[in-house]
Amino acid sequence: MTKRETLLENSKAALGETELARRIALASEDYPDDERGKPSLLRFAGELDLLLEPARRPFRRFTIPKTARPQVIIVLPGFATGPNRMRYMARKLEEAGHITKRWGLGRNWGVAEASMERLEARLEDVCTRYDDQAVLLGWSLGGLYARELAKRHPARISKVITMGSPFSGSPRANNVWRAYQAIAGHRVDQPPIEAEIAVKPPVETIALWSPSDGAIAPRSAAGQAGERDRAVALRCTHAGFTYTPESILAVLKELERT
Repeated sequence: MTKRETLLENSKAALGETELARRIALASEDYPDDERGKPSLLRFAGELDLLLEPARRPFRRFTIPKTARPQVIIVLPGFATGPNRMRYMARKLEEAGHITKRWGLGRNWGVAEASMERLEARLEDVCTRYDDQAVLLGWSLGGLYARELAKRHPARISKVITMGSPFSGSPRANNVWRAYQAIAGHRVDQPPIEAEIAVKPPVETIALWSPSDGAIAPRSAAGQAGERDRAVALRCTHAGFTYTPESILAVLKELERT
């Protein structure tokens, strides 16, 4: 290895260490006032219920009502998850007679303008292919993407349904903001896109929330009057929004409403 190559490798290593230190610092920030209202650690531990879901699923039986209004639905996953986490719900929506489409970005590693641009292209492709508007169904961070996408392209979207998405109040009123900042590399209140998270999209917007949510403050996911059209309370964990019969049936009910 030449001296120049050695210097280059050393520079890369130094940059890596600097970036790691920056992300650790982001995860270590202290905002006690902003965190008020977040779920307790005991409630957060309840999210481990997700581990039992594969064993329960083969024995679960519930009736899926057939839709009278088939719709095209783009499903947006939560932070650090991908389309597979949403697949069970998507299958149930298809069983009802709807068409579900993946968001097309793979795993959701946080907010980025490049991701938003790809999502806009995905929306245009789906709406053109089916010659119809789309419903955006977003879980957690996926719901924030859905709300912002609907503000940019309201004519292409008939409805937004969020599930446990923290669009209201402090973006740190939850148990995951430190992990988010470490992985995404930016502060939760300084996303790298133009966004007014609490502002309601100019389309019908429904917020599903749960007092049993162990990750997101219930008030953040329910929102206030004017920030969404309707808030619907469920009794599931944060992860449970993607697989409980209560959540699936609630989504199906909202899809039938005009």
